[in-house]
Amino acid sequence: MTSPAHDPVRARREKIAHLNLLANRIGYLLWAFAIACFIMAFAFGFQGPLVTAVIVLLVAGSILLAPSIIIGYAVKAAERDDREKGL
Repeated sequence: MTSPAHDPVRARREKIAHLNLLANRIGYLLWAFAIACFIMAFAFGFQGPLVTAVIVLLVAGSILLAPSIIIGYAVKAAERDDREKGL
């Protein structure tokens, strides 16, 4: 058996978890910008460019967040399963 320190599956899982964390942070940041743009659009009477920015930011954030949340749960479940099996 391979040692846990040199396990290629765990190394790949760690890399995926790192990229997933980055996508998660960027997705939530895009949503935060969308909220800020929405507040500005509300204050300025929903001008065209601000409304477009809100829509684009929400869609881009959702595209990043949807798979990111699912992958995050999968990585946590795999780690939990490894701990339960004593690996």
